[in-house]
Amino acid sequence: MINRLCIIGVGLIGGSLALALKKYSACQYIIGCGRSIENLHNAIELGVIDDYHTDPAVAVQGCDVVLLAIPVGGMRTVMAAIKPALTENMVITDAGSTKGSIIEGAREVFGDLPGGLIPGHPVAGNENSGVIAATADLYRGCRVILTPHENSHEDALNTVTAMWRATGAQVNYMDAELHDHILASTSHLPHMLAFSLVRELVNSPHHDNIFRYAAGGLRDFTRIAESDPVMWRDICLSNKDAILAAIDRYRDELERLQRAICESDADTMHNMFAEAHDARARFRCLLDIQEQDCQ
Repeated sequence: MINRLCIIGVGLIGGSLALALKKYSACQYIIGCGRSIENLHNAIELGVIDDYHTDPAVAVQGCDVVLLAIPVGGMRTVMAAIKPALTENMVITDAGSTKGSIIEGAREVFGDLPGGLIPGHPVAGNENSGVIAATADLYRGCRVILTPHENSHEDALNTVTAMWRATGAQVNYMDAELHDHILASTSHLPHMLAFSLVRELVNSPHHDNIFRYAAGGLRDFTRIAESDPVMWRDICLSNKDAILAAIDRYRDELERLQRAICESDADTMHNMFAEAHDARARFRCLLDIQEQDCQ
């Protein structure tokens, strides 16, 4: 049971955590913090939070746990803002999609990394944003990756682990650098492809007909292009090297397919498609098993 939780950034991610903890009686009182008064008012009316402050240093006072659920580009600024109000036993975690930059930002702000700092990443979400998109079941069946550092206290790690497990999520532990490389391929690259494809289609001389006659495949593939541009800009800046490496690998694969099409190399095309087909089937089965284990 968390007595008092502060969520800085009450949007889809932070709001969904609040709703889940309330649903499963895992937190007594939740304070919201953010820049948009309208969004915070909506959070109160929707029963997501119990109170709010716009000043992070005020919002975290007296809290057991603080969650930073903001774009990664703003993490360092917020950590600096709350630094004077932190206490020895306060647990700080985040929901950022990159971990190395957040840990480095914490070193710049705090010097020695606080024992109560447990970087984290809930691998969940969708293209919607704002507290009105929050749902209590967003994390059920999903993975949450925690990347504790050399100074992390066991009690703090146990607290954050229990918090996420209360939402129905599976919790895994990972090195921060490994996390950033894996997520560059599994999350960041797909978003870059979706953004780029939509731009290419919009700039096509036939864009009106392209979208008028678009089939389900285009709809499914480009759905994530509606994601928050600020968030994804910050992710690109904070995980630059890993994302560029993932783009290079994808470019190599695309060029191989391009050559096969140009040369009418039916065998190569078939083999590439068959390998992808079989791999996707195995991937789908793995996801189904993970979801069943969480229920």
